[in-house]
Amino acid sequence: MMNYIWGTMLLAGIIVSLVRGNPGGVMDSMLKGAGDAVTVCITLAASYMLWLGLMGIARRAGLIDSLAKRLRPAAEKLFPGAGDAVAPITLNLSANFFGMGNAATPFGLSAMKEMNKKNKDPGTATDAMCMFLAINCSAVQLIPTSVISLRAAYGSADPYCIVVPTLLASAVSTAVAIIACRLMARKRA
Repeated sequence: MMNYIWGTMLLAGIIVSLVRGNPGGVMDSMLKGAGDAVTVCITLAASYMLWLGLMGIARRAGLIDSLAKRLRPAAEKLFPGAGDAVAPITLNLSANFFGMGNAATPFGLSAMKEMNKKNKDPGTATDAMCMFLAINCSAVQLIPTSVISLRAAYGSADPYCIVVPTLLASAVSTAVAIIACRLMARKRA
């Protein structure tokens, strides 16, 4: 479906530029957009490599396992029946906490696979899975790394001014997500 939407938008843009008598503008815009995309990708790649590297070092040093042990009681209350999924849940939430949403994805998938192993009805999400997904989508962020990188790449005078508003907004959205999941689980039970 998305292919049709993007194709239609591209075709409409070409037609409008031809009607307005500026066919060269389409190619210029496409080349400029491609160049900007490469610049942004390189900027974001550097940021992701830094944080993924730090997460890898933390994991090898045993910090993640230590954190998972400390968070296990809270995680078991928040994600009942998570079991062995606590470690990937911790990694996922840590990556999200530091604003690395894309880096969090493999850990999130691993956590869901672990939780699904204990699922009595595979193919139907458990309450723990729904809670994890809701928290993952709302994602409390201390450092919105991706947005800061984008703001810096585009020449923002103060790319870090969004840290406090992002932390507050994401904390509120996470609290709402947890409350909504708890209410829906009770309503269903």
